[in-house]
Amino acid sequence: MKAVVFHGIGDIRVDDVPEPRIEAPTDAIVRVTTAAICGTDLHFVRGTMPGMKPGKILGHEGVGVVEEVGTQIRNLKPGDRVVISAVLGCGSCSYCRRGLFAQCDNVNPYGPRAGTGSPGSPEAQGPFNGLQAEYARVPFAHTNLIRLPEAVTEAQAITLSDIYPTGYFGAVLADASDGNIVTVWGCGPVGQFAVLSAYQRGASRVIAIDGHADRLEHARQRGAEVINFNETDPVEAIMELTNGIGADCAIDAVGVDGESPKSGPAAGKDDERNREEQRKISPNLDSGGKDGHWKPGDAPSQAQTWAVESLAKVGTLGIVGVYPPADRFFPIGTTMARNLTVRAGNGNHPRYIPKLADMVASGQARPEDVVTEHEPLTDAIAAYREFDMRNPGWLKVALQTT
Repeated sequence: MKAVVFHGIGDIRVDDVPEPRIEAPTDAIVRVTTAAICGTDLHFVRGTMPGMKPGKILGHEGVGVVEEVGTQIRNLKPGDRVVISAVLGCGSCSYCRRGLFAQCDNVNPYGPRAGTGSPGSPEAQGPFNGLQAEYARVPFAHTNLIRLPEAVTEAQAITLSDIYPTGYFGAVLADASDGNIVTVWGCGPVGQFAVLSAYQRGASRVIAIDGHADRLEHARQRGAEVINFNETDPVEAIMELTNGIGADCAIDAVGVDGESPKSGPAAGKDDERNREEQRKISPNLDSGGKDGHWKPGDAPSQAQTWAVESLAKVGTLGIVGVYPPADRFFPIGTTMARNLTVRAGNGNHPRYIPKLADMVASGQARPEDVVTEHEPLTDAIAAYREFDMRNPGWLKVALQTT
Protein backbone atom coordinates (compact mmCIF):
# COMPACT_ATOMS: atom_id res chain seq x y z
CA MET A 1 0.00 0.00 0.00
CA LYS A 2 0.99 3.67 -0.34
CA ALA A 3 1.86 5.65 2.79
CA VAL A 4 3.66 8.83 3.85
CA VAL A 5 6.78 7.68 5.70
CA PHE A 6 9.16 9.62 7.94
CA HIS A 7 12.82 9.01 7.06
CA GLY A 8 14.43 11.83 9.03
CA ILE A 9 14.18 15.55 9.72
CA GLY A 10 13.23 17.22 6.45
CA ASP A 11 12.90 13.84 4.70
CA ILE A 12 9.44 12.35 4.13
CA ARG A 13 8.40 10.16 1.21
CA VAL A 14 5.39 8.36 -0.23
CA ASP A 15 6.52 4.73 -0.05
CA ASP A 16 5.13 1.30 -0.78
CA VAL A 17 4.82 -0.47 2.58
CA PRO A 18 3.19 -3.70 3.81
CA GLU A 19 -0.50 -3.56 4.67
CA PRO A 20 -1.30 -3.77 8.40
CA ARG A 21 -2.84 -6.85 9.95
CA ILE A 22 -4.79 -7.73 13.09
CA GLU A 23 -2.30 -8.14 15.95
CA ALA A 24 -4.62 -8.25 18.96
CA PRO A 25 -8.28 -9.25 19.47
CA THR A 26 -9.20 -5.61 20.13
CA ASP A 27 -7.73 -4.38 16.82
CA ALA A 28 -9.51 -3.32 13.66
CA ILE A 29 -8.21 -2.69 10.17
CA VAL A 30 -9.61 0.42 8.50
CA ARG A 31 -9.44 1.31 4.82
CA VAL A 32 -8.58 4.99 5.05
CA THR A 33 -10.61 7.15 2.70
CA THR A 34 -9.40 10.56 3.93
CA ALA A 35 -6.39 11.50 6.02
CA ALA A 36 -5.06 14.96 6.83
CA ILE A 37 -1.85 16.88 7.46
CA CYS A 38 -1.63 18.50 10.89
CA GLY A 39 0.64 21.24 12.19
CA THR A 40 1.86 18.66 14.69
CA ASP A 41 3.18 16.57 11.78
CA LEU A 42 5.23 19.60 10.78
CA HIS A 43 6.81 19.72 14.26
CA PHE A 44 8.14 16.23 13.58
CA VAL A 45 9.41 16.99 10.08
CA ARG A 46 11.02 20.26 11.21
CA GLY A 47 12.66 18.56 14.18
CA THR A 48 11.14 20.76 16.88
CA MET A 49 9.38 17.73 18.36
CA PRO A 50 12.00 14.98 18.68
CA GLY A 51 11.70 11.22 18.90
CA MET A 52 10.27 10.26 15.50
CA LYS A 53 11.55 6.88 14.40
CA PRO A 54 12.61 6.53 10.75
CA GLY A 55 10.23 4.25 8.90
CA LYS A 56 7.11 5.27 10.82
CA ILE A 57 4.02 6.18 8.82
CA LEU A 58 2.94 9.74 9.55
CA GLY A 59 -0.50 11.14 10.33
CA HIS A 60 -2.97 10.93 13.20
CA GLU A 61 -6.16 12.12 11.48
CA GLY A 62 -8.29 9.74 9.48
CA VAL A 63 -11.71 8.69 8.25
CA GLY A 64 -12.42 5.35 6.65
CA VAL A 65 -14.34 2.11 6.39
CA VAL A 66 -13.86 -0.88 8.68
CA GLU A 67 -12.37 -3.81 6.75
CA GLU A 68 -11.74 -6.34 9.52
CA VAL A 69 -12.23 -6.56 13.29
CA GLY A 70 -10.64 -8.60 16.05
CA THR A 71 -12.57 -11.20 18.00
CA GLN A 72 -13.26 -8.86 20.95
CA ILE A 73 -14.73 -6.03 18.88
CA ARG A 74 -18.49 -6.19 19.40
CA ASN A 75 -19.70 -2.69 18.48
CA LEU A 76 -18.32 -2.50 14.93
CA LYS A 77 -18.44 -4.60 11.79
CA PRO A 78 -16.86 -4.53 8.34
CA GLY A 79 -18.46 -1.85 6.20
CA ASP A 80 -19.00 0.64 9.04
CA ARG A 81 -17.90 4.18 8.18
CA VAL A 82 -15.84 5.57 11.04
CA VAL A 83 -13.67 8.43 12.22
CA ILE A 84 -10.40 7.44 13.87
CA SER A 85 -9.56 9.24 17.11
CA ALA A 86 -6.14 10.90 17.07
CA VAL A 87 -5.88 10.19 20.80
CA LEU A 88 -6.01 6.51 21.71
CA GLY A 89 -7.46 4.93 24.84
CA CYS A 90 -8.22 1.41 26.04
CA GLY A 91 -11.70 2.25 27.33
CA SER A 92 -11.28 0.18 30.51
CA CYS A 93 -8.62 1.68 32.81
CA SER A 94 -9.43 4.10 35.61
CA TYR A 95 -8.46 7.12 33.49
CA CYS A 96 -10.55 6.12 30.48
CA ARG A 97 -13.52 5.46 32.77
CA ARG A 98 -13.27 9.10 33.88
CA GLY A 99 -13.12 10.30 30.28
CA LEU A 100 -9.38 11.06 30.53
CA PHE A 101 -8.40 9.02 27.49
CA ALA A 102 -5.18 10.98 26.87
CA GLN A 103 -3.79 9.51 30.09
CA CYS A 104 -4.81 5.89 29.43
CA ASP A 105 -2.76 3.39 31.42
CA ASN A 106 -2.91 0.57 28.86
CA VAL A 107 -2.92 1.74 25.26
CA ASN A 108 0.76 2.71 25.12
CA PRO A 109 2.82 -0.49 25.39
CA TYR A 110 5.78 1.49 26.73
CA GLY A 111 4.00 1.92 30.04
CA PRO A 112 1.48 4.17 31.78
CA ARG A 113 4.00 7.02 32.21
CA ALA A 114 5.24 6.91 28.61
CA GLY A 115 2.83 9.42 27.13
CA THR A 116 -0.46 9.81 25.29
CA GLY A 117 -0.99 7.05 22.75
CA SER A 118 -1.33 8.47 19.24
CA PRO A 119 -0.81 7.17 15.68
CA GLY A 120 2.10 8.46 13.61
CA SER A 121 3.78 10.18 16.55
CA PRO A 122 7.19 10.12 18.29
CA GLU A 123 8.06 6.70 19.65
CA ALA A 124 7.32 7.69 23.26
CA GLN A 125 3.65 7.97 22.26
CA GLY A 126 3.59 4.37 21.12
CA PRO A 127 4.75 2.30 18.14
CA PHE A 128 1.53 2.94 16.21
CA ASN A 129 1.88 3.65 12.52
CA GLY A 130 -0.02 6.66 11.28
CA LEU A 131 -3.06 7.24 9.12
CA GLN A 132 -1.61 8.89 6.00
CA ALA A 133 -1.90 5.53 4.30
CA GLU A 134 -4.37 3.38 2.41
CA TYR A 135 -4.96 1.11 5.42
CA ALA A 136 -4.41 1.43 9.17
CA ARG A 137 -4.47 -0.81 12.21
CA VAL A 138 -6.38 0.77 15.09
CA PRO A 139 -5.82 -0.66 18.61
CA PHE A 140 -8.71 -0.88 21.08
CA ALA A 141 -11.01 -0.16 18.18
CA HIS A 142 -14.15 -0.34 20.35
CA THR A 143 -13.02 2.96 21.90
CA ASN A 144 -10.98 4.64 19.16
CA LEU A 145 -13.29 4.18 16.19
CA ILE A 146 -16.52 6.18 16.24
CA ARG A 147 -19.28 5.38 13.74
CA LEU A 148 -20.26 8.40 11.68
CA PRO A 149 -23.85 9.56 11.16
CA GLU A 150 -24.88 9.28 7.50
CA ALA A 151 -25.42 13.04 7.30
CA VAL A 152 -21.76 13.82 8.07
CA THR A 153 -19.74 14.35 4.90
CA GLU A 154 -16.14 13.26 4.40
CA ALA A 155 -14.84 16.85 4.63
CA GLN A 156 -16.76 17.34 7.87
CA ALA A 157 -15.70 13.98 9.27
CA ILE A 158 -11.96 14.54 8.93
CA THR A 159 -12.19 17.56 11.25
CA LEU A 160 -13.64 15.29 13.94
CA SER A 161 -10.55 13.10 14.11
CA ASP A 162 -8.40 15.75 15.82
CA ILE A 163 -8.68 19.47 15.07
CA TYR A 164 -12.29 19.99 16.19
CA PRO A 165 -12.02 18.00 19.46
CA THR A 166 -8.63 19.62 20.16
CA GLY A 167 -10.09 23.11 19.71
CA TYR A 168 -13.05 22.15 21.86
CA PHE A 169 -10.73 20.74 24.52
CA GLY A 170 -8.84 24.03 24.50
CA ALA A 171 -12.08 25.83 25.34
CA VAL A 172 -12.75 23.29 28.11
CA LEU A 173 -9.27 23.75 29.58
CA ALA A 174 -9.59 27.54 29.47
CA ASP A 175 -13.00 27.30 31.14
CA ALA A 176 -14.64 29.33 28.39
CA SER A 177 -18.25 29.76 29.42
CA ASP A 178 -21.17 32.15 29.66
CA GLY A 179 -20.20 35.79 29.32
CA ASN A 180 -16.44 35.24 29.15
CA ILE A 181 -14.05 37.19 26.96
CA VAL A 182 -11.72 34.60 25.38
CA THR A 183 -8.47 35.10 23.50
CA VAL A 184 -7.36 32.47 20.99
CA TRP A 185 -3.66 32.51 20.16
CA GLY A 186 -3.02 31.08 16.70
CA CYS A 187 -5.57 30.89 13.89
CA GLY A 188 -4.50 27.66 12.27
CA PRO A 189 -7.03 24.80 12.09
CA VAL A 190 -7.10 24.16 15.85
CA GLY A 191 -7.38 27.87 16.53
CA GLN A 192 -10.38 28.11 14.19
CA PHE A 193 -12.15 25.40 16.18
CA ALA A 194 -11.13 27.00 19.46
CA VAL A 195 -12.95 30.15 18.29
CA LEU A 196 -16.02 28.13 17.33
CA SER A 197 -15.94 26.08 20.53
CA ALA A 198 -15.55 29.11 22.80
CA TYR A 199 -18.74 30.51 21.32
CA GLN A 200 -20.47 27.13 21.56
CA ARG A 201 -19.64 27.08 25.28
CA GLY A 202 -21.13 30.55 25.80
CA ALA A 203 -18.32 33.08 25.40
CA SER A 204 -19.58 36.63 24.83
CA ARG A 205 -16.49 37.76 22.89
CA VAL A 206 -13.60 35.94 21.24
CA ILE A 207 -10.43 37.76 20.24
CA ALA A 208 -8.19 35.87 17.80
CA ILE A 209 -4.51 36.65 17.33
CA ASP A 210 -2.23 35.60 14.45
CA GLY A 211 0.25 37.05 11.97
CA HIS A 212 -1.36 35.75 8.77
CA ALA A 213 -4.17 37.82 7.26
CA ASP A 214 -5.93 34.90 5.56
CA ARG A 215 -6.15 32.93 8.79
CA LEU A 216 -7.40 35.97 10.65
CA GLU A 217 -10.11 36.40 8.04
CA HIS A 218 -11.30 32.82 8.66
CA ALA A 219 -11.50 33.65 12.38
CA ARG A 220 -13.38 36.87 11.63
CA GLN A 221 -15.94 34.88 9.63
CA ARG A 222 -16.52 32.83 12.81
CA GLY A 223 -17.32 35.99 14.73
CA ALA A 224 -13.94 36.71 16.31
CA GLU A 225 -12.43 40.13 16.76
CA VAL A 226 -9.01 39.81 15.15
CA ILE A 227 -5.53 41.16 15.90
CA ASN A 228 -2.58 40.90 13.52
CA PHE A 229 0.56 40.90 15.66
CA ASN A 230 2.59 42.15 12.68
CA GLU A 231 0.53 45.35 12.76
CA THR A 232 -0.38 45.85 16.42
CA ASP A 233 1.10 44.96 19.79
CA PRO A 234 -1.37 42.22 20.75
CA VAL A 235 -1.15 42.70 24.50
CA GLU A 236 -1.77 46.44 24.24
CA ALA A 237 -4.65 45.85 21.81
CA ILE A 238 -6.34 43.32 24.09
CA MET A 239 -6.04 45.63 27.09
CA GLU A 240 -7.61 48.44 25.06
CA LEU A 241 -10.46 46.19 23.91
CA THR A 242 -11.19 45.09 27.49
CA ASN A 243 -11.02 48.48 29.24
CA GLY A 244 -7.66 47.60 30.81
CA ILE A 245 -8.93 44.46 32.54
CA GLY A 246 -7.72 41.72 30.19
CA ALA A 247 -9.39 38.56 28.93
CA ASP A 248 -11.04 36.04 31.23
CA CYS A 249 -9.72 33.03 29.34
CA ALA A 250 -6.93 32.33 26.87
CA ILE A 251 -6.34 29.35 24.57
CA ASP A 252 -2.84 28.63 23.25
CA ALA A 253 -3.33 26.88 19.91
CA VAL A 254 0.20 27.61 18.66
CA GLY A 255 2.84 25.35 20.16
CA VAL A 256 6.62 25.30 19.84
CA ASP A 257 6.73 26.58 16.24
CA GLY A 258 5.33 29.99 17.13
CA GLU A 259 6.41 32.97 15.06
CA SER A 260 7.67 36.34 16.24
CA PRO A 261 6.30 39.60 14.81
CA LYS A 262 8.31 40.78 11.79
CA SER A 263 6.88 44.30 11.68
CA GLY A 264 4.79 46.67 13.78
CA PRO A 265 5.28 47.88 17.36
CA ALA A 266 5.80 44.37 18.82
CA ALA A 267 8.64 43.45 16.45
CA GLY A 268 12.02 42.85 18.06
CA LYS A 269 10.86 43.14 21.67
CA ASP A 270 11.45 39.49 22.56
CA ASP A 271 13.88 38.38 19.84
CA GLU A 272 16.85 37.79 22.14
CA ARG A 273 14.80 35.72 24.56
CA ASN A 274 13.26 33.75 21.70
CA ARG A 275 16.66 32.92 20.19
CA GLU A 276 18.00 31.72 23.54
CA GLU A 277 14.95 29.55 24.16
CA GLN A 278 15.15 27.99 20.71
CA ARG A 279 18.85 27.16 21.19
CA LYS A 280 18.10 25.40 24.47
CA ILE A 281 14.96 23.58 23.32
CA SER A 282 16.41 22.32 20.01
CA PRO A 283 20.21 22.80 20.10
CA ASN A 284 20.84 20.78 16.93
CA LEU A 285 18.07 22.36 14.89
CA ASP A 286 18.71 23.87 11.47
CA SER A 287 16.98 27.19 12.04
CA GLY A 288 17.10 27.99 8.34
CA GLY A 289 15.27 24.87 7.28
CA LYS A 290 16.05 22.89 4.14
CA ASP A 291 15.74 24.68 0.81
CA GLY A 292 13.44 27.17 2.48
CA HIS A 293 11.19 24.39 3.80
CA TRP A 294 10.85 22.75 7.21
CA LYS A 295 11.90 26.00 8.84
CA PRO A 296 10.95 26.02 12.52
CA GLY A 297 9.17 28.90 14.16
CA ASP A 298 11.43 31.41 15.86
CA ALA A 299 9.42 32.17 19.00
CA PRO A 300 8.79 29.01 21.08
CA SER A 301 7.03 30.59 24.05
CA GLN A 302 5.79 33.84 22.48
CA ALA A 303 2.12 32.85 22.46
CA GLN A 304 2.19 31.75 26.09
CA THR A 305 3.93 34.94 27.18
CA TRP A 306 1.46 37.18 25.39
CA ALA A 307 -1.48 35.10 26.62
CA VAL A 308 -0.40 35.39 30.25
CA GLU A 309 0.37 39.11 29.98
CA SER A 310 -3.08 39.86 28.55
CA LEU A 311 -5.18 37.77 30.94
CA ALA A 312 -7.25 39.38 33.65
CA LYS A 313 -6.35 38.61 37.23
CA VAL A 314 -7.57 35.13 38.24
CA GLY A 315 -7.94 34.24 34.54
CA THR A 316 -7.38 30.82 33.00
CA LEU A 317 -5.00 29.67 30.27
CA GLY A 318 -5.68 26.46 28.36
CA ILE A 319 -2.76 25.06 26.34
CA VAL A 320 -3.39 22.65 23.46
CA GLY A 321 -0.47 23.76 21.27
CA VAL A 322 2.23 21.07 21.22
CA TYR A 323 5.48 21.62 23.13
CA PRO A 324 8.38 19.13 23.46
CA PRO A 325 9.62 17.77 26.81
CA ALA A 326 12.79 19.86 26.48
CA ASP A 327 10.80 23.11 26.68
CA ARG A 328 11.28 24.56 30.16
CA PHE A 329 10.21 28.14 29.45
CA PHE A 330 7.02 29.61 30.87
CA PRO A 331 6.16 33.03 32.42
CA ILE A 332 5.57 31.52 35.85
CA GLY A 333 6.26 34.74 37.77
CA THR A 334 3.46 36.70 36.13
CA THR A 335 1.19 33.66 36.39
CA MET A 336 1.71 33.45 40.13
CA ALA A 337 1.46 37.20 40.73
CA ARG A 338 -1.96 37.35 39.08
CA ASN A 339 -3.37 34.10 40.53
CA LEU A 340 -3.80 32.60 37.08
CA THR A 341 -4.87 29.03 36.45
CA VAL A 342 -3.03 27.02 33.79
CA ARG A 343 -4.34 23.79 32.29
CA ALA A 344 -2.65 21.90 29.49
CA GLY A 345 -2.70 18.57 27.72
CA ASN A 346 -3.68 16.38 24.84
CA GLY A 347 -7.39 16.20 24.16
CA ASN A 348 -9.56 13.37 25.45
CA HIS A 349 -10.95 12.86 21.97
CA PRO A 350 -13.13 9.74 22.38
CA ARG A 351 -15.01 11.70 25.05
CA TYR A 352 -15.90 14.56 22.69
CA ILE A 353 -16.06 13.13 19.16
CA PRO A 354 -19.58 11.60 19.48
CA LYS A 355 -21.01 14.87 20.80
CA LEU A 356 -19.32 16.95 18.10
CA ALA A 357 -20.37 14.49 15.37
CA ASP A 358 -23.99 14.85 16.44
CA MET A 359 -23.67 18.64 16.35
CA VAL A 360 -22.30 18.44 12.81
CA ALA A 361 -24.99 15.98 11.70
CA SER A 362 -27.74 18.26 13.03
CA GLY A 363 -26.32 21.32 11.29
CA GLN A 364 -25.31 23.11 14.50
CA ALA A 365 -21.74 23.21 13.20
CA ARG A 366 -20.41 23.25 9.65
CA PRO A 367 -16.69 22.64 10.00
CA GLU A 368 -15.84 21.71 6.42
CA ASP A 369 -14.73 25.20 5.34
CA VAL A 370 -11.63 24.81 7.51
CA VAL A 371 -10.47 22.07 5.12
CA THR A 372 -9.25 24.34 2.33
CA GLU A 373 -7.19 21.89 0.24
CA HIS A 374 -7.98 18.37 -0.99
CA GLU A 375 -5.05 16.49 -2.49
CA PRO A 376 -4.40 12.86 -3.46
CA LEU A 377 -2.23 10.82 -1.10
CA THR A 378 0.25 10.34 -3.93
CA ASP A 379 0.86 14.13 -3.96
CA ALA A 380 1.29 14.34 -0.19
CA ILE A 381 4.88 15.60 -0.23
CA ALA A 382 4.01 18.59 -2.40
CA ALA A 383 1.05 19.29 -0.12
CA TYR A 384 3.29 19.09 2.95
CA ARG A 385 5.64 21.63 1.41
CA GLU A 386 2.85 24.11 0.68
CA PHE A 387 1.32 23.66 4.13
CA ASP A 388 4.75 24.02 5.75
CA MET A 389 5.23 27.45 4.17
CA ARG A 390 1.91 28.69 5.64
CA ASN A 391 0.99 29.86 2.15
CA PRO A 392 -2.33 31.75 1.83
CA GLY A 393 -5.24 29.39 1.36
CA TRP A 394 -3.44 26.36 2.79
CA LEU A 395 -5.23 26.35 6.13
CA LYS A 396 -5.90 22.59 6.29
CA VAL A 397 -5.00 19.81 3.88
CA ALA A 398 -7.04 16.64 3.41
CA LEU A 399 -5.43 13.68 1.64
CA GLN A 400 -7.66 11.38 -0.42
CA THR A 401 -6.48 7.81 -0.83
CA THR A 402 -8.63 7.08 -3.88
